[in-house]
Amino acid sequence: MLVMHYTGMRTAEEALTRLCDEQAKVSAHYVVEENGIIHSLVDEKDCAWHAGVSFWRGQRNVNPVSIGIEIVNPGHEWGYRAFPEAQMKAVAQLASEIVARHSITPRDVVGHSDIAPQRKEDPGELFNWAWLARQGVGLWPGKRGRGAEKGRTLKAGDTGEPVLKMQSDLAEYGYEIPLSGTFDEVTTKVVIAFQRHFRPSDISGAWDEASEAALAGLLNVKS
Repeated sequence: MLVMHYTGMRTAEEALTRLCDEQAKVSAHYVVEENGIIHSLVDEKDCAWHAGVSFWRGQRNVNPVSIGIEIVNPGHEWGYRAFPEAQMKAVAQLASEIVARHSITPRDVVGHSDIAPQRKEDPGELFNWAWLARQGVGLWPGKRGRGAEKGRTLKAGDTGEPVLKMQSDLAEYGYEIPLSGTFDEVTTKVVIAFQRHFRPSDISGAWDEASEAALAGLLNVKS
């Protein structure tokens, strides 16, 4: 599994200092600066402590089975901004090599918010997942969904079979989500995580036709 993060600190220097501090109890395999410079901090064969409490496709605690890339960006707390072209190109090249070396499937290229939606927002809605998928890294919705219903929007507080279907489809894709049929707070955070990755133009947490079509398209892709 390959997990993308943003550093969420004001400078690259601050991030590197923290990631190299044994007392911090946090680490990553790579750091990519905004100018495209790549720092290798932990050997890929070793476990890095980048994911924390996490879940993806049945795997709880993904640290031992994943490689983490920290992408320098101040994040939502310190002035979140777009990721520069040089940085994205470096990420794409590095990630391409990693997925090839370890035979990582496209569905297992994820963001920190995908594997920890209750806690994390990174790499966030400005990270260009669509472009990265066009470079051969990760997955992007196919052109055809499977039965998305037009005009229906689900929101927090809704209950019933449509909510249960949405939860089941998100769980099938890989997210940890209750199959309760109730659009509760946990479900809302999962929906926002999905939207940050696959529908970044609207991260309201409401499940509309576009969100449903995107998930349906993903589930139609074999990976």
